[in-house]
Amino acid sequence: MTKTAWPALGLALAAVLAACAMVQQRGADARKGGEDLTGPYEVVPNWPQPMHAPGWTWGSTAAVWAVSPERVFVFQRGELEVLKDPIGPGGLPRRAATSAKPRWQNCLLVFDREGRVVESWRAHDDKFVRPHRIVISPYDPERHVWLVDDGAHQVFKFSHDGAKLLMTIGEKGKPGSDAYHFARPTDIAFLPNGDFYVTDGYVNTRVVKYDRNGKYLFEWGRPGKGPGEFNLVHGISIDAERGRIYVSDRSNSRIQVFDLEGRYVEEWNGITSPYYLALTKDRHLVVSDGVTQKILKYDLEGHLVASWGTFGPFAGGLWGVHQVSVDSEGNLYVAEVFNGRVQKFRPRAGADPAMLIRETTHGL
Repeated sequence: MTKTAWPALGLALAAVLAACAMVQQRGADARKGGEDLTGPYEVVPNWPQPMHAPGWTWGSTAAVWAVSPERVFVFQRGELEVLKDPIGPGGLPRRAATSAKPRWQNCLLVFDREGRVVESWRAHDDKFVRPHRIVISPYDPERHVWLVDDGAHQVFKFSHDGAKLLMTIGEKGKPGSDAYHFARPTDIAFLPNGDFYVTDGYVNTRVVKYDRNGKYLFEWGRPGKGPGEFNLVHGISIDAERGRIYVSDRSNSRIQVFDLEGRYVEEWNGITSPYYLALTKDRHLVVSDGVTQKILKYDLEGHLVASWGTFGPFAGGLWGVHQVSVDSEGNLYVAEVFNGRVQKFRPRAGADPAMLIRETTHGL
């Protein structure tokens, strides 16, 4: 290229760049403002629909599990009186849902696609003390419902419709650390053969394995910060294909990884307060952080893929996400212990697929 051609090329390039800048500016003008509060999702309005008697609202909401878009289980800690002015100065909530005394009813509810209550397990309200988790094994064709109540120190197995209580491990009001007593258990996860692991939990610092019939097999864990030691064992998920167990070591700000026999493999540090974790069907680990109020997505080697979430009591804001669930249509449900509610989100049109969470389960 001759020296005389360079100025013409430069002018042409400048014209192209100017045109691109104009297009970018027009695009920016079309979407002025905003804070991207809910990441790749948008809140589904009026879900759930109002279901409480006048003057009453949600209590601290600990757990959610979407069997399908038509059947969503929610486990809450009773109901609270409605505050006349729930939002205080600066848009902050006047109370946490955990700080008020609830009336003890409607602890386990089931909602349909439109957010209507289709079941309330009122007959079982007297069994619960502090609802903590709902889990349904992905390998169970009968879809038994497992409920963890850390206040009662018990784990329950119910028929899918709640008509029958089929198994109870632990003794109500009697904490312990032997084979069949817990001290505030927190979560449960399953193997394909029906064997399961319980994290135990707020007082004890161990993971306990049982066979499918509830027979004690073995346990591991002790207090501390080293490998295989815990400070608040709060969640568990299993990758049966790789033979890996992921455990939320909440107050040590990490996830520890073990093999199926409880032998230490590695740890993922720098996760401020991992409240909940679960595998997804596209082989990622989703984590909710109860301090940063973020929904986190990791690959199974521990690399952060996506992160979003904003503190607040407004629709789409988060405060204490204690469990998440994603149905087969990609709708995301979050149970919030401090906001005292469950929310349903749907993917935004044009959302980056890498940011979305695929259908969740506790084991694959």
